[in-house]
Amino acid sequence: MSGDRAATAEGAPEPTVGTLLAEAAAALRAAGIEEPRFEARLLLAHALGEEPQGLIAVSRRPVAADAAARFAGFIARRAAREPAAHIIGRRGFWTLDLAVTPAVLVPRPDSETLIEAALAAFPMRQAVRRVLDLGTGSGCLLLAALSEFTRAFGLGIDRSAAALAVAAGNARAAGLDGRAAFLCADWADALDTPPYFDLVLANPPYIATAGIAGLMPEVAAHEPRAALDGGADGLAAYRAIVPALPRLLARQGVAVIELGAGQEAALLALAAAAGLEHVGTRADLGGIARALMLRLPLDRG
Repeated sequence: MSGDRAATAEGAPEPTVGTLLAEAAAALRAAGIEEPRFEARLLLAHALGEEPQGLIAVSRRPVAADAAARFAGFIARRAAREPAAHIIGRRGFWTLDLAVTPAVLVPRPDSETLIEAALAAFPMRQAVRRVLDLGTGSGCLLLAALSEFTRAFGLGIDRSAAALAVAAGNARAAGLDGRAAFLCADWADALDTPPYFDLVLANPPYIATAGIAGLMPEVAAHEPRAALDGGADGLAAYRAIVPALPRLLARQGVAVIELGAGQEAALLALAAAAGLEHVGTRADLGGIARALMLRLPLDRG
């Protein structure tokens, strides 16, 4: 490292916040990271055990050697395209601060579109009493929904026991474990009797198998393949989930399903074949159709 240094009592040079951030940002920029300065600040704050915003106006503040060494290790990992959320071990989603491990997908802002869609579908929030999250992963969707629908109980299902351990820990940390349960199963196969669910959420794998290698290294090399791989056309999980919805939904229930770019028409065809009505589609901040809303026909006998 070069640049401004602060001296310790013994006269040995000590790096400053500004020096470390500048050099780390340059290293991350060279590695192809899109927001190098922002990520460098996140990782330095993690190395220091502080909040990132506290580092904005303290560029000349010295950094102890042990913290600088931790930071250098974090930057090396990030430059190798390990996700920052894996290094930090946490990621914000909706209003929650969630633990994240390589066993689960890193929660993404795009998926918050599903919570927005659920809230739009149920303006009377007390109407939601039972929530089902298929492929719960970190539990981000289920726990965000429970934080908004405060009278609801939720069930999160995942095939990965390791993912369910993360989700259960996040429920405890959020104080929602009294209203959440988790089940290791293959989609809804283990659910063959009522209760029916007012809200069903799902963010299934929807990347075509051949497309996974072309994803960003953070995703392709570090996130669980089972949570990404949607089969040859990206629709394999939907073919299991959508036909099960009529037996899962309560009479006035709504399913909110995440979809990938260009998949809306195919999912609408699956929904129609299952006898479901299309309530609406909500786009994410990038304008991509992201949340498909489905329900039982209102005139169903």
